[in-house]
Amino acid sequence: MIRTLIVDDDFRVAALHRAYVEKVPGFSVVGEAGTGAEALRLIAQSKPDLVLLDIYLPDISGLDVMRTIREGGGSRVDVIAITAARDVESLRAAMHGGVVHYLIKPFRFAALQEKLQSYAAMHQRLKQLSEADQHAVDTLYTILRHGGGETLPKGLSRPTLDLVTRILQGAGRDLAAVEVADLASLSRVTARRYLDHLVQSGRVEVVMRYGSPGRPEHRYHLVAVPVAGPAQRQP
Repeated sequence: MIRTLIVDDDFRVAALHRAYVEKVPGFSVVGEAGTGAEALRLIAQSKPDLVLLDIYLPDISGLDVMRTIREGGGSRVDVIAITAARDVESLRAAMHGGVVHYLIKPFRFAALQEKLQSYAAMHQRLKQLSEADQHAVDTLYTILRHGGGETLPKGLSRPTLDLVTRILQGAGRDLAAVEVADLASLSRVTARRYLDHLVQSGRVEVVMRYGSPGRPEHRYHLVAVPVAGPAQRQP
């Protein structure tokens, strides 16, 4: 189960969000918080996997809660932030460390359900990586963080880009565009657009494989991202 903490200063909204989350298979609610301070206390105490976090809180802002989580280190806590459309740019600027998604309020159950299911797919992929593959886990988080604030070319979406990244991460080998397209349920042309963007950004490398004479095949794999050890990290 993905253990989820609900953070909202309106107890009626918090109760509604709890009901929404508990309707989605694979998710459970471990608590509710009405202030930023209470949220930080419950995060430290219950160690949730995911926080459904309202940006507007009566004591400190949700952005400050996010920054405190990131700066605190320790176990990863992912966030789905709930915000107003006018504050999306500020939220994007705060997307450092961990995978952060957002919902623009007001939203219906279907919107939250889609967001939770997308998060669950990523969470499951990470669970499948063994402890011996911790570097691969760190690499995936680093790649997803790196792309969090970038401006994507017209026609590309963040969830689909993250999905293509996760597919390449989980494959354990290089993949052809048609394989990525099948795994992501995309057209081959669309998959190539996302792969080409990842290549141009330096996160994916393309190699040539030669099958029948004169018919080279482009194949793609993630570029390993160095993860600093404790002695290399900045204080």
